[in-house]
Amino acid sequence: MRLLELRALTGIHLTLVCHRPHLPAALHQVLQTADYCVTADFQAARCHYYGTTAPVHPPADEPARPTDRWLTLPALDRLVSYDSPTPCTAPCTPPPIVFRHRPPPAPLTGQTAREAARRLAAATAHPRLAAALAAALFTGASLQQLATARPGDYDDTAATLALHDRARYTDGCASHRVPPWARVFLKAAVCFARLAPGQDQHLLAGPNDRTHLLRVAEGARLRPPQPPADQRTGRIQWDWRERKEAQHYDTMLTRHQIPPSR
Repeated sequence: MRLLELRALTGIHLTLVCHRPHLPAALHQVLQTADYCVTADFQAARCHYYGTTAPVHPPADEPARPTDRWLTLPALDRLVSYDSPTPCTAPCTPPPIVFRHRPPPAPLTGQTAREAARRLAAATAHPRLAAALAAALFTGASLQQLATARPGDYDDTAATLALHDRARYTDGCASHRVPPWARVFLKAAVCFARLAPGQDQHLLAGPNDRTHLLRVAEGARLRPPQPPADQRTGRIQWDWRERKEAQHYDTMLTRHQIPPSR
């Protein structure tokens, strides 16, 4: 029902895949209020979805296209950061972000932004997960800070997204400019949040969505910079920069530690 409401609000083309020989009774009942068609033929479904320009997959022996390669994005360096910002309980209108404790994320080039947006749209149909990753790319924020955003924190008119940090683990409560390519993801997340008012006030992915968020990012082949080739484990290391910085600080403390008196 929420998917059909999302379709009505946004005008999206909705395709439901039912892994059963017949529609379940509950789904059949819900669909009575929608204009829909059913097909059990895979090729017919492809033509219905893509029209007459259904893509043709290359032979298996052809090399992967450039779009199948990883996009390495420094803005994702702190997605799994260990900071712990908390949302504001009272009304809060943050000022524009001033990066004091960390460098601002480098803006994506037009080509990279288009490719990242395309991959996010293809990797997941979940508005919150897609919007959270899009927001990470232009804010450089951690998942914990992204989880502080509420539906009212996205201003579509001003194209700004407010993130909160009462304890000032990073740069405090601040608003971020939303680039044009990311606005469609934020708008979808707001529409999704309004479908269940009062039940869950997260605008973006919540703290418990970490596993799902990283799975979507890896499915879209988006990752932060990785260790040198000789230090890689075969899996994406999301906290490599955090661990590298922690080891650097530990080394500095060890060097400056005062030896015990005899």
